[in-house]
Amino acid sequence: MVSAEESPAAGPTVLRMLLGAQLRRLRESRGVSRESAGWEIRSSESKISRMELGRVGFKERDVADLLTLYGVTAEQERTALLKLAREANNPGWWHRYGDVLPSWFQSYLGLEAAAALIRSYEVQFVPGLLQTREYARAVVLLGHGGAGAAEIDRRVDLRMRRQDLLHRPHPPRLWVVVDEAALRRPIGGPQVMRGQLDALLETTRTPNVRLQVIPFAAGGHAAAGGAFTILRFGDQDLPDIVYIEQLTSALYLDKREDLDFYAVAMERLCVEAEPPERTPAILEGIIADLAPR
Repeated sequence: MVSAEESPAAGPTVLRMLLGAQLRRLRESRGVSRESAGWEIRSSESKISRMELGRVGFKERDVADLLTLYGVTAEQERTALLKLAREANNPGWWHRYGDVLPSWFQSYLGLEAAAALIRSYEVQFVPGLLQTREYARAVVLLGHGGAGAAEIDRRVDLRMRRQDLLHRPHPPRLWVVVDEAALRRPIGGPQVMRGQLDALLETTRTPNVRLQVIPFAAGGHAAAGGAFTILRFGDQDLPDIVYIEQLTSALYLDKREDLDFYAVAMERLCVEAEPPERTPAILEGIIADLAPR
């Protein structure tokens, strides 16, 4: 039996989100306010909100008290939900990289591992899920050039481990729009960049990956504000999430108006970009423009 830690699709982040959604439904069905629920577990309305969004861990005692408040008395249902609370507190695989992993990025890794569809726009770098080891090392060195060799290796290993989700039995769909500038910027030098472009060319043959390029000729476009990712999950109870990474933190957006804004921007990007069937020819052209092997 695979544990929650080892199964990417059943990681702790999505389990917390599923349990939180279930607790919200139970609370609303009983007409209980968040304030009243918070009082029941000796906490606050904001704590209940964070629990229902899956953004904090769950104490079994708190879940048990809430189930009682919501009128859940059937032993089988209570047992199942309390088991889910225990599993949701298990650390994800990324926990072992805690020494090189900022806390704000740990949440993203859990969401990424649980997503059924990942749509991303990148303007400066090749997306992390599609980077070669050599390219990833060059990117890591840009931000952590003063770190020791062991730390650099762990940061690169973490990035490579993320890519396992694309090769599991039921992988998510990855739909990426990349600015041409990211493909022409020689991160790591011409040889590293050529290897990265060759890998992207191979990726275009992968059924669950769609890659589009925004050419320089497109001029300004819908995502002038910068890179972002939209995550969609297989369970209809889980809302889409927009992820925007900054230098020392990240934004996680799940309000309907924000989701709609970024969804429209992504759709426009996909229209303005070259169609996916043109991507191999574009990559081959950029490879030809590089210095000879």
